[in-house]
Amino acid sequence: MSELSLFQDAFSAALAGDDAALAPWGAEPTGVSVYRNTVAKGCADALVANFPAVAKVTGEAWLSAAAVRHAAERPPAKASLLDHGGDFADWLEGFAPAAAMPFLANLARLDRAWVEAHLAEDAAPLEAAAFEALGAEDFAVTAPTLHPSARLFTFDDGLAELWLALRAEPASEALELDDAPSAVLVLRPRLTVETLSLSPGGAAFLAACRAGQSLAQAAEAALTTEPGLDLAGLFSTLIAAGAFAGLTDIPA
Repeated sequence: MSELSLFQDAFSAALAGDDAALAPWGAEPTGVSVYRNTVAKGCADALVANFPAVAKVTGEAWLSAAAVRHAAERPPAKASLLDHGGDFADWLEGFAPAAAMPFLANLARLDRAWVEAHLAEDAAPLEAAAFEALGAEDFAVTAPTLHPSARLFTFDDGLAELWLALRAEPASEALELDDAPSAVLVLRPRLTVETLSLSPGGAAFLAACRAGQSLAQAAEAALTTEPGLDLAGLFSTLIAAGAFAGLTDIPA
């Protein structure tokens, strides 16, 4: 390993808290602390920006303090902080100060889904004409492919609706977590990230599609979960939202 590589690794270790790492190069811990504090501040600012719903629940001061602790334990793997916080939701589950808010980790997962959708691969959403070209017999042997940015979440309580209210601009004044099941689709079919609140049947339909099941199987799953569901209306809504990117033939 070259001297430059050794120094870069030692500098990274020093930023993570190892004061002795740069001793062979004569660096003083007090000098390194300036860089360490700058990195910590940058990580905290990036994480607060990437988790706005969490910030509205905890307050920015609480989240900033948690972000500094998170960065110290799990330093960023990339120079760019645009994608920072990929493991933050999992980390929150073991963060003692968050224990009084057991829903917080899932709220963070939804915020993270927005970031992932924003950074996801571009793909043209499938238009209605592609489905209109299918014959009745094709529905049993054709599986729709979800858009690469699509992220589907279902909850036994109203967390998805709470998240949508927190992300709204301006945020809703009636912010509470109820007991009704909720589901949401987060995706970026075009230029901006969009969200779609789903009924239980709609969530079951998309979950079946995500699992590679046929259109007929997805429809059956939706109607089993929610008898009386307006399947045609759901399908029209999903196509208009850009939820699909392709169609795949299922081998007989």
